[in-house]
Amino acid sequence: MQQSRRAFCPAHLHSGAGNRYTVQAGTPSGGEVKKVAEDKSEIDSRYRAPALEKGLDILELLATEARPMTLTAIVNRLGRSHGELFRMVQVLEFRGFIEQDPSNEGYRLTDRLFSLGMQQPRTRDLIEAALPVMRQLASSVGQSCHLALHTQGEMVVVARMESSEQLGFSVRVGYRRPLHQAASGVILYAFQPEDVRRRWESLLDPQLPEAELAAFRVHADEIRERQVELTPSKFVAGVTDVSAPVMRGGMAAAALTVPYLKKLQPSISAKETAELVRFAAAQISDQLVEGDSRI
Repeated sequence: MQQSRRAFCPAHLHSGAGNRYTVQAGTPSGGEVKKVAEDKSEIDSRYRAPALEKGLDILELLATEARPMTLTAIVNRLGRSHGELFRMVQVLEFRGFIEQDPSNEGYRLTDRLFSLGMQQPRTRDLIEAALPVMRQLASSVGQSCHLALHTQGEMVVVARMESSEQLGFSVRVGYRRPLHQAASGVILYAFQPEDVRRRWESLLDPQLPEAELAAFRVHADEIRERQVELTPSKFVAGVTDVSAPVMRGGMAAAALTVPYLKKLQPSISAKETAELVRFAAAQISDQLVEGDSRI
């Protein structure tokens, strides 16, 4: 999801001699306004890297597009020239961040960025601890399960375990949804301190209306009390999402979820599945606590 870049905007501006320049209430003089504008422009320029920004603009654009984009389309969308972006596209392709679709010569993202994120020690250790427990959970309930993390106001699936049953439902790795639209997202949000919750709320795109946000907060508090979410899927009929938090340091590091598919033949119930999901999430959490204590 493309996030808007926030300009660097310090609370106060200082001149090289240490004099403070601020725009006070009322009508400032032309010289004061000019000095503040010049100082702010100078500060902004120190936090700009034009070549890097071009590359990031290309990656963010391709991340929002369902189909490959030609160089001409990229140039037009970003409002730049072929000369500015041609070499940047070549470098991104050479480094494996984008690839060319042979059918239309358009460019699309590879999974390179996702793979880099998965190589972080904390994430890698979490997945390594979770997979054996997830395998046992999938076997016990006869359903698939997956592990999700938070990223930029969304939940993203980083690992999954298929059921051994011939009939089932699973979510692919890389699947993402805004926090408030998925059981995993609500679980991740519910088990965070207030300052983290507010920061995550600011990342939601689009922003939630005030009434909807208030309802989301109340729902999250209710989930925090019962320690598990059990709710019909908002996207697939007949599936009930059962989710519980994987805790680390008093906060949810991940959400463990079973997309429970109701079957006609006798099977374990959704409520029984919820208890097993809670137990499995606690098992993973215990390993993370032990791992953290050795660092």
